[in-house]
Amino acid sequence: MQTRLTKLLKIKYPIIQGGMAAITDAVIASAVSNAGGAGIIGSGGHDAKWVKEQIALARQMTDKSFGVNIVLAAEDKDEIIEVVCQEKPTFVTFGAGNPIPYIERFKKLGIITIPVVANLKQAKKVEAAGADALVAEGMEAGGHIGRQTTMSLLTNVIPDIRIPVIAAGGIADQRGLKAALAMGAEGVQIGSAFLISKECPAHINVKRKIIDSTDMDSVVLGYTIRHDARGIRNKFTDDYLALEYSDAPREVLNGKMKGVYNKAFVEGDVDNGYIEVTQSLNALTEILTCEQIIQKLIKGMES
Repeated sequence: MQTRLTKLLKIKYPIIQGGMAAITDAVIASAVSNAGGAGIIGSGGHDAKWVKEQIALARQMTDKSFGVNIVLAAEDKDEIIEVVCQEKPTFVTFGAGNPIPYIERFKKLGIITIPVVANLKQAKKVEAAGADALVAEGMEAGGHIGRQTTMSLLTNVIPDIRIPVIAAGGIADQRGLKAALAMGAEGVQIGSAFLISKECPAHINVKRKIIDSTDMDSVVLGYTIRHDARGIRNKFTDDYLALEYSDAPREVLNGKMKGVYNKAFVEGDVDNGYIEVTQSLNALTEILTCEQIIQKLIKGMES
């Protein structure tokens, strides 16, 4: 399955794994890369030392392409960027901030740059700044999201962008991959399907909760304060939404979010933690290896 993305990253299939905070380490990244996609080490929730160790470990576990996701809202982003520049993974993706000031530095080092965007204006800006490709992520994605659906976003972005566009948001099975390619995307970024993989270190309680959930269990928090984040409805989200729609101050809402991600994904508290995951919950039905997930995605499509 050759596209401009597979040629750019030197991968077999046009599939990259989302760089989810706290739960995408060298083990899952290398498993995705060894299976023919491109794995990503997620720096979110970790320090520069951890990132350096994980890049080294990934190089022991795979000789294929892999990347690092950089959270630009992190307080220690400069230290993490320095490590990535020193270690030179194949590519970087960016989230939660403006990647433009960093693109040229990475490119000079031979590191492929792939920002995540939520609208055409952002896409044009990162393309003009020299990005090698971009991820267009729709609001069906888990975690922090934009305001356009994936299909609308691809419709708006692809005709006006020359660099490869990678579709993301709600893509959890082969139908999503086919649809993205039919829309003109050069590949897909998938997070939640890999979140419940055997190699992902997310707590087993979270994986079971996701598998047991249906399409009606997806909620968005922070809509009224333009800080949208998608996850599974539970006690925490009910309490948060009650505060949000009672016009609680932003400071109260932001405080309510502190620590709830790790409470779920690391500690396994699926009632009081926040499980960020895609809206396409009905497609997530079993725990498989990363290789099995990719084989299901591309079965019958290689021609």
